[in-house]
Amino acid sequence: MLFNYRMKKVFIILAILFTVLGFSQSEIYPLYEDCKLEQTNTIQDCFFNTTKKHFYKAFKTPAIVKQENYTGVANALFIVTKDGEFKVIYVNTPHTEVKNAVEIAFTNFPKITPAKYNNRNIEMQFELPIQFPLNADEALELENSTQVASKGNKKQNLFEVVAQNKIADSTFLEHDSQLNIPFTHQRYVDYEFALHQAKGTHTASKPYVYSDLKPYFDLSEQKKQFLKPEKETWLGKKLWNEHLLQVKKKDFWFTLDFLVDVQAGKDNSNVAYTYNNTRILTANGGLGNKFSYSATVYESQGRFAEYVNSFISNRSPLTRPKNSEGLVPGRGKAKGFKEDSFDYPVAEGYLAFQPNKFMQFQFGNGRNFIGDGYRSFILSDVSAPTTYLKMKVDFWKFQYTNVWMWNTEPSLASASNPNEHARKYIAAHYLSLNVTDKLNIGFFETAVSFGENGFDAGFFNPVIFYRALEFNRGEDSGNAIIGLTGKYKLNNNISLYSQLVVDEFSVGNLGNLEDWRNKFAVQLGAKYFNAFNIDDLFLQVEYNYARPYTFAHRSPILNYGNYSQSMAHLWGANFYEAVAIARYKKDRWSFNAKLNLGKKGFDFEDEAISFGGNIYQSYDDRFGDTGNKIGQGNTANIFIADFNANYLLNPTNNLSLFSGLTYRKFSIDTPTSALPGGNTIWFSAGIRADLFNWYLDF
Repeated sequence: MLFNYRMKKVFIILAILFTVLGFSQSEIYPLYEDCKLEQTNTIQDCFFNTTKKHFYKAFKTPAIVKQENYTGVANALFIVTKDGEFKVIYVNTPHTEVKNAVEIAFTNFPKITPAKYNNRNIEMQFELPIQFPLNADEALELENSTQVASKGNKKQNLFEVVAQNKIADSTFLEHDSQLNIPFTHQRYVDYEFALHQAKGTHTASKPYVYSDLKPYFDLSEQKKQFLKPEKETWLGKKLWNEHLLQVKKKDFWFTLDFLVDVQAGKDNSNVAYTYNNTRILTANGGLGNKFSYSATVYESQGRFAEYVNSFISNRSPLTRPKNSEGLVPGRGKAKGFKEDSFDYPVAEGYLAFQPNKFMQFQFGNGRNFIGDGYRSFILSDVSAPTTYLKMKVDFWKFQYTNVWMWNTEPSLASASNPNEHARKYIAAHYLSLNVTDKLNIGFFETAVSFGENGFDAGFFNPVIFYRALEFNRGEDSGNAIIGLTGKYKLNNNISLYSQLVVDEFSVGNLGNLEDWRNKFAVQLGAKYFNAFNIDDLFLQVEYNYARPYTFAHRSPILNYGNYSQSMAHLWGANFYEAVAIARYKKDRWSFNAKLNLGKKGFDFEDEAISFGGNIYQSYDDRFGDTGNKIGQGNTANIFIADFNANYLLNPTNNLSLFSGLTYRKFSIDTPTSALPGGNTIWFSAGIRADLFNWYLDF
């Protein structure tokens, strides 16, 4: 895997993570026969020491560990049952051989007297960290009876360690579930680095699921360092450590949080001040070990920097939501609030089911992302949430993702009801293949369909080629797009990635790439983890290029869009863009800097002619059959610099303090009401729960 730990000496810490009932003086540890003569206050120490002796006597290091010179930690979770038997429930390791060796070692343990609570037998859970390379003699050195070593030479009471670990285990209930880890680019750096170092992993299909990530990244251990067990007041616990409400029973669990995204700021326009006031209610839970659910409701009002306000209010007639006063990017329809603000409610939620270790299903309303970059031409999360059904299959060298989406176009009316928004249907396949330990390639195809009767049943076939299906249904019955991705692990810290998406390509005009039918998009990028040997410094560069008319269609309802925004790159088409990102974290602090530099061609205000940048304009209104170049039309040069700082308050619900500064220079040939030129300087600060990506870099 992996995680490399530099340690001055090898040591083993056994600590209780979870018990069925709360910790109290009437709780007694499991008891070995050899420990029965011990005093009550040293029974736990005898249990720890005897467990270590039994384990290292029976454990045989697998040959693969020695062959690979593997260094790292395998965390083994085990329980002592109510009958006094040892049972391994999970081993956090990428090596099946290590997992098997741990399980074999525990089969040699004797049956002992189980733990007790108020004189009743109970089940008790423990964690055993196994450091590689293994030095059994050193590992068997016993610590003082009431103390264990921590970092450096600092000592702390064993019961303090027990209390801290029990808080962590009872807090992060979702870590064993089928729920999504909320996708934000900054938070996913650590997860991608862990997957990058492991063999046989796939990183493009996002969000990741907690249970899928667990073998490669110990999220509980990461969050544990930010908990504050000394907080004893109700407010202190809820602010720093816990969910607002939490229920854990044998067969189900449930959490509820009330969160906020409250921020205030100022830009250099005539706007008095900017603000966002979002109240968030989020509920998560699980039934059994195969079914999970999540629901989040956002109630929001806001006023933003002037360029964002212009985007919301001064929509093109082609993308203006009907019966609405605008469109908040990435969130949905807006209605006026007071004189110059917007009200925009959003609801997301899904059901997740994992019938076996190979397959996962989700159905709900939300956003998905396919790609290894900051942007994606395959499938991005820049538009509003949409109803989706997702099936993911993971086996051997393959990961196969199917996403079926029921999209809404509020700028277009339904044919059967003029007061109802038009619906479109998108089916997408993405096959990720690990060709070698270093090289991954992916194949993508998607089909867009429109019809009053909903999805054609043929699109639910998870293995069909959509281009053939679209052809057989009729020329204008749908729109099919294909794509190819690549990722290469240069070394343990650097990866290269790419995307090629073809909307239409004229083979007979390969010598003339300026033919309008040559509609394609290209992405090239690189990621550098722990850059220059600086822990937690991440660097990324990326180049994106989309030809005019890419993702558009003769019938706008069949474009690759949702809720008046692109399903691919935020900028639509007819542009190039370079992105540079630097991220760094230290303890609770994290810092992010991002630069966007590019050129894009817009249509003019009358929109009689499409220059290929607005995917909601029919390509039948095109500028010309030939001579189409990047940036044609109303050309704009765009430069954006974003700087953000965050301070983590609660690792359980990702509540953070933040501040941000944005500089935007937008130079356009012919300014319009929706596209005013000029420079923007925007400062904002506040408190927010970091639950989703919000792209305002346009």
